[in-house]
Amino acid sequence: MIFDTTQAKRRQGPRGSFDMLLVIALVGLACVGVVMVTSSSIAVADSQHIGAFYFLKKHLLFLGLGAVLATVAMRTELKLLEKNAYLLLAAAVVLLLLVFVPGIGMRINGARRWLNFLITSFQPVEAVKLILVVYTASYLVRHRESVESSFWGLFKPIVVAGMFVVLLLLQPDFGSATLMIAVTIGMIWMGGANPVFLGGMGLPVVALLWFVAKFEPYRMRRLTSFVDPWADPFNDGFQLTQSLMAIGRGEWTGVGLGSSVLKLSYLPEAHTDFIFAVISEEFGLAGILFVMGLFGLAVGRGLYLGAKGMEIGQRFAGFVACGISMMIGLQAMVSIGVNLGALPTKGLTLPLISYGGSSIVLTCAMAGVLLRTTYEINRAIDARQMASRMPANAVADANAAAAREAVTA
Repeated sequence: MIFDTTQAKRRQGPRGSFDMLLVIALVGLACVGVVMVTSSSIAVADSQHIGAFYFLKKHLLFLGLGAVLATVAMRTELKLLEKNAYLLLAAAVVLLLLVFVPGIGMRINGARRWLNFLITSFQPVEAVKLILVVYTASYLVRHRESVESSFWGLFKPIVVAGMFVVLLLLQPDFGSATLMIAVTIGMIWMGGANPVFLGGMGLPVVALLWFVAKFEPYRMRRLTSFVDPWADPFNDGFQLTQSLMAIGRGEWTGVGLGSSVLKLSYLPEAHTDFIFAVISEEFGLAGILFVMGLFGLAVGRGLYLGAKGMEIGQRFAGFVACGISMMIGLQAMVSIGVNLGALPTKGLTLPLISYGGSSIVLTCAMAGVLLRTTYEINRAIDARQMASRMPANAVADANAAAAREAVTA
């Protein structure tokens, strides 16, 4: 009986598993989002006479579509993404260019960031974030030696990120451009790049971002209002002053779910960019720490498992896990920082919590890819553990079983 069980385990091969702590954190953030979109959007929907739960219904629809994409991503082998990294890169460029095509691209509030799909709109930058992570990860795997030892090894990924930055600044979308260049530099640094070379490549892009911010009047107004929002509280500083008042009203435990006053047409974008201020008002410091704890758990587990993957030879999975974790973590940090008055207004949503079609759908897809990386990393760890316990002549059988598992997963 013991022999038969052992043989069965060998035939079965190593089994992957999704990281449950990461699952709990991501699902927890999505649940917080459902509750807070409901609370923060009722006043907005009522003022537009479209039904109190209009935004909630759409949010649930987008969340459902995102869950489908996440499920597909969780069942897709990462080698398929790695193999098609260049094709995905080309698709990203096309998507960013389409926003400038009349009839296809949409201009809203002076910005061309959306594609018109007739029944809905789509913001392509949300898909481009994931594509950039996949491409950069594949490049770091294929050009490991040149990235670690030469200046020119860093040239291609920085140029690709710079190209995206230019296209985003033309829309304009300064927040997403800054986020994407920061994640690219972070991934290259994790790939073992020389800090001196990385600084030499990154400085021109940083200088470009500074130049654009300095010579665009509305961005300079955002910077000056961030420094002292109370100098002009009814104009340029209006959003930030309302956000700070909402956070201040929350104190330690908040005023209670649904009892926010600032969301009643005082706080602009209460269900999107400034939803964290509503969380702070209704749940106080306790709510702030809870949400930040969920983000910390999600990002921390992603970075930990990504580093573990690189350590055991699953470099592509490791880089993708780290890249997605940084993308989610930095966007959350910027969104929270804007709400707290610690950073200038960037127009970035709070991942998995804020209302937004493209954002919630593609963030769910990104979360699905992140969970897939944990599955493949855990599968590789399990294979190593099995190999260490097996006789030498059984290792080949285990590797063959793992290959079959990868094909059918």
